[in-house]
Amino acid sequence: MRIGPYQLPNRLFVAPMAGVTDRPFRKLCKQLGAGYAVSEMVTSRPDLWDSLKTSRRANHDGETAPIAVQIAGTDAAMMADAARYNIDRGAQIIDINMGCPAKKVCNKWAGSALMQDEALALQIVEAVVGASAPHGVPVTLKMRTGWAAQAKNAPSIALAAEAAGVQMLTIHGRTREQGYSGFAEHDTVAHIKSRVAIPVVANGDVNSPQAARDTLARTGADAVMVGRAAQGRPWIFREIAHFLATGAELAPPTRTELKTWMLAHLLEHYELYGENTGVRSARKHLGWYAQSFAHPADDGAKAFRQRINTATTCDTQLAAVTDFFDEWDALGDWPAAPEQATLKLAA
Repeated sequence: MRIGPYQLPNRLFVAPMAGVTDRPFRKLCKQLGAGYAVSEMVTSRPDLWDSLKTSRRANHDGETAPIAVQIAGTDAAMMADAARYNIDRGAQIIDINMGCPAKKVCNKWAGSALMQDEALALQIVEAVVGASAPHGVPVTLKMRTGWAAQAKNAPSIALAAEAAGVQMLTIHGRTREQGYSGFAEHDTVAHIKSRVAIPVVANGDVNSPQAARDTLARTGADAVMVGRAAQGRPWIFREIAHFLATGAELAPPTRTELKTWMLAHLLEHYELYGENTGVRSARKHLGWYAQSFAHPADDGAKAFRQRINTATTCDTQLAAVTDFFDEWDALGDWPAAPEQATLKLAA
């Protein structure tokens, strides 16, 4: 699997998710088996480039190559400038966001709303490719199957984007109208794969090793992209990799592994965001981790979530994680019944 000059270690990708796929999370996913990760989307508005949020999203310190940055906007010239801005800050691949279904994005005609205006979408693609090519930076495009069920125009946009110089396409198998409801359909992805010569990535409902295998088989895609299924479960990438290589399921992570990963994730998260913002923004990640634990932690996970949501310092949040695993370790082997596994963490 290649994107321009970059040879990737595998075909398992982390989806760009605003507020989720920051640098600490991307690094952890790569450590646990993802071959490629794309940043949270960076706005094309230059008046926001000096904001703290954008500066954090443009921070790639210690991240392994290739560094991929997603940009979003509605003006071709501004999108070209955004590509140059991020290339100057280390971006090695530029991804165009034409897939975000969020209302606050689509209401400004960015994200998947661009699919309603193919002429503008192509202008943006051409401008970003033109700005990136002199630097040897490949441009990729992420989009949905269309705006609505009656307007699945991803195939026509895919062909135009390929002709304009885009070097990889990622297709989420839902329309903007669907949001994240219902089920992803990958027939459109398969159709696009049959029409273009550049790599195609399938996204949507890749939530297990078996789903990854079936999606690759059904679409003929070159790679799969995992989004929400990696929230609180970044080890899904090593599970998928093992299953695709052997046909067997990988054993679940040990408690020692889970504790090590969570604490390392927290420390890097605090380093990027500082204490006040870091403690608050880490709550969602810790809540997702708690949801992913097997049934022996169910009752303890509730107390754990209450404790992390009331923590106001890095130390108390770290202590909540450490105490949780210490009490979990004290249980020994998994009890036969979930009710025997209640953890007594104090709120």
